Amino acid sequence: MSQLFDFLFGQYADYNPIHVWLEIIAVIFGFLSVWYSKQNKIWVFPTGMISTAIFVYLLLKWELLGDMMINGYYFIMSVYGWYIWTRKVDATHVTPISRTTSKEKKQSIAIFLATLVFVYAVYTVFDKWTSWTAYVDTVTTAIFFVGMWLMAKRKIENWIYWIIGDIISVPLYFYKGFTFTSFQYLLFTFIAIAGYLAWKKHLHNNPSTL
Repeated sequence: MSQLFDFLFGQYADYNPIHVWLEIIAVIFGFLSVWYSKQNKIWVFPTGMISTAIFVYLLLKWELLGDMMINGYYFIMSVYGWYIWTRKVDATHVTPISRTTSKEKKQSIAIFLATLVFVYAVYTVFDKWTSWTAYVDTVTTAIFFVGMWLMAKRKIENWIYWIIGDIISVPLYFYKGFTFTSFQYLLFTFIAIAGYLAWKKHLHNNPSTL
């Protein structure tokens, strides 16, 4: 049992206890954010903003620039998403769940490619191509950028990007030594699958929003 504990949490031995507790708090609020997203509740955004703000601080301390940019972007898009989700499309209805249009699919591809270029440039400028994880970071950053943009616009396809990105992130964060965050992404994977099914059911029951 002690060997398993050391395997999972031994990397925290040299960490500042404050940073460990901040990571736990950020993970809890991140979990709440994804759960509220699955439930289609506006609380997805304030809880997400707390989580991402903490992670921006921690990831800056840990010099994980790609991950830091993801969370900084999440924070900005949470503000945007909060506005979109509460914006009335007519006198009585707010922005509904819907599928992406052909234009939005093209925009998603553009965001993905632009993010790859941007993150590559940042890692090059700061000379952070020191591990294979940097290349994976570049891809996951692009995936999550698109997923967050689609979630802010209340598009069901956001869940597909979250599922793919979460599956990649589970072993990635564990390899980096952030066990709590790895567990977070494992939970995120299951919630994202449930979220996709819940939103799909909602669209099936409300065909006028397709």
